[in-house]
Amino acid sequence: MNLAKFKVGLVQMSCETGLDENLHKALRLIGQAAQQGAEIVCLQELFRSQYFCQKQDTAAFDLAEPIPGPSTLALGEAARQHEVVVVGSLFERRDAGVYHNTAVVLDADGSLLGTYRKMHIPDDPLYFEKYYFTPGDQGYRCFDTRFGRIGVLVCWDQWYPEGARLTALQGAKLLVYPTAIGWHPAEKAQYGAAQHDAWRTIQRAHAIANGVYVAAVNRVGHEGPPAGGLEFWGGSFVSDPFGTILEEASHDREEIVVAECDLTHLETVRRNWPFLRDRRIDSYGPIVNRLIDPK
Repeated sequence: MNLAKFKVGLVQMSCETGLDENLHKALRLIGQAAQQGAEIVCLQELFRSQYFCQKQDTAAFDLAEPIPGPSTLALGEAARQHEVVVVGSLFERRDAGVYHNTAVVLDADGSLLGTYRKMHIPDDPLYFEKYYFTPGDQGYRCFDTRFGRIGVLVCWDQWYPEGARLTALQGAKLLVYPTAIGWHPAEKAQYGAAQHDAWRTIQRAHAIANGVYVAAVNRVGHEGPPAGGLEFWGGSFVSDPFGTILEEASHDREEIVVAECDLTHLETVRRNWPFLRDRRIDSYGPIVNRLIDPK
């Protein structure tokens, strides 16, 4: 059986205050990832700006843009120029008062294959996303790109096995998670290692449980007040279907991570760990309940 291989590239970068500066940096790094052999290039969550959700500010809605729009035009041109698939994460203005945290997928010819609107929206200290984002209403989606069938989810979606499962069941062989996650500096010494380990572990579990490759691309650097704010922990990585980390970035530097996804290996793992075959789909009805109360 001759199954395909493709290389995924993750662009881990710090973000400046200027929108155009971040866009130009991302476009340059897409080109560098392509030069390193990447065929599917993924950008981090909300790469065009610093992470504005640290506070509630109506002026931040001015950062939003339509899709298609200026960013999709620029990303599409980069995809066409370098003949790579590009996954970008944007602040979408759908209409007045309706905004989404949206991932776009541009095929290697520059065409916009579609969008995925973030389904799970957090509301935590310095992550006030419910103020800005309407939850996605498209469901979980897959995209047939030139190099393979991929599923895209976004950041907080990482913690939910249901999203990973429903995307994998549609035939995705790679799950991509554009991400903006970091430490509260005051908590880092006590909780930092455990928080990062939990984030890494849950996504490796998605890879194992679904027999897919998983790629998480996170931003890096400190944003916000020097004495507070968030220290984004980087650590972008690619896991194979066995949960093995193929490539992983540092916590404190801009980097491009490139890893090969081999669908023959995926086939082998699924033959030996046939989790999808052995699912008891007749028994999962109660999963749609918020909780199952005692009778």
